[in-house]
Amino acid sequence: MIDTTNQYNKIVYTTLIVTTIVLIFVSNTLSISYKEALNFFENNSLLSLLTNVSTSIFGQNDIALRLPFITFYFSSVILIYLNTKTYFKYQSDRVASTIIFMFLPGVLSASLLVNSAIVVTFCTLFYIYYYQKTQKHNYVFLIAFLFVDNSFAIFFLAIFFYSLSKRDNLMIYVSLILFGLSMGVYGFESTGKPKGFFIDTFAIYASIFSPFLFLYFFYSLYRMGIKKQTSFIWYISATALIFSIVFSFRQKIYIEDYAPYVVIAIPLMLKLFMHSYRVRLKQFRKKHFYFALLVLITLSLNIFITIFNKPLYLVLDNPKKHFVYKYHLVKELSEKLKELNINHISSNDEELLLRLRFYKVYEGDKYFISLKKLDNYDIKIPIVYYGVEVATAYINKEDE
Repeated sequence: MIDTTNQYNKIVYTTLIVTTIVLIFVSNTLSISYKEALNFFENNSLLSLLTNVSTSIFGQNDIALRLPFITFYFSSVILIYLNTKTYFKYQSDRVASTIIFMFLPGVLSASLLVNSAIVVTFCTLFYIYYYQKTQKHNYVFLIAFLFVDNSFAIFFLAIFFYSLSKRDNLMIYVSLILFGLSMGVYGFESTGKPKGFFIDTFAIYASIFSPFLFLYFFYSLYRMGIKKQTSFIWYISATALIFSIVFSFRQKIYIEDYAPYVVIAIPLMLKLFMHSYRVRLKQFRKKHFYFALLVLITLSLNIFITIFNKPLYLVLDNPKKHFVYKYHLVKELSEKLKELNINHISSNDEELLLRLRFYKVYEGDKYFISLKKLDNYDIKIPIVYYGVEVATAYINKEDE
């Protein structure tokens, strides 16, 4: 049970409820992307199951599409708060670490998109909660994770390294077997010409955390490693971060496979920072204070841009450069098509047709649509955000 009389609990849960309401509102401003439409209509995966069950209950709309992932976000924040119950000496630090995790741009984004990142984050935090409570590994959970997502190979590898440090021979073999099974089931992408993507990977991590926060996070994991102040959480986060960086020297990686394991170590970072801050006399704390202020300012800016991103079209010379362009346009386009009584349409753009299908604009022969300008067209539909025309659809009425 949650102690609602505790002022710190009130802060966390009130902030979480308000944030969740905001996320539900924001989810209704997004359009389904092509990859999301593939998961909804064609793929057979956990994501397909989650989205189809949700829309069958709440209707085929963007809120229902994204509601399962907002729910996993809500649950993940509660879990990280519970996991820090005995970790911090001061409860204010516990609240701060939870709220920082809650507002990480990458975590907020993961809660709004149809992908496995927030599901993996929840599963990992749940396992950590179970392990902290029992000090035992659970083989049923580990086997179940094998079927959740391919990225759990990293989790199994982290357990292997942690078990080595603890000289837990049984878990060394179990984790290696699970890692091998994961590699066998999902494989490992290593094709293509070797090419360095280290800078790209570092930049993505900076956007997930916010730049200055990631730099200190990176330093924190390094410092705890060399000081041998390691824990189960440290092994999970460090394993994911190190392997993502190593692999990025050769190829482009899928950051969604690694980031869920990295972000869970936010409490470790904050504990190190607060210890460093408190051991100093007040007159020597200024640089820590100003650094924290800088981090909070950049984090707040990233949060604002993540949630309220459409005004960015006002300053971009090319709308397609917008970082969530592929999650815009189609819902507004479907609404305008329906206003024109166009419920069936054809196109050479198969991705567009699949996305429109979610909004119940189906494939048909009477009209032809293109997002590229046609030599001859009967109808022009501009999609405008904040006075900026971000895309234009051209429609021809086919001869009967």
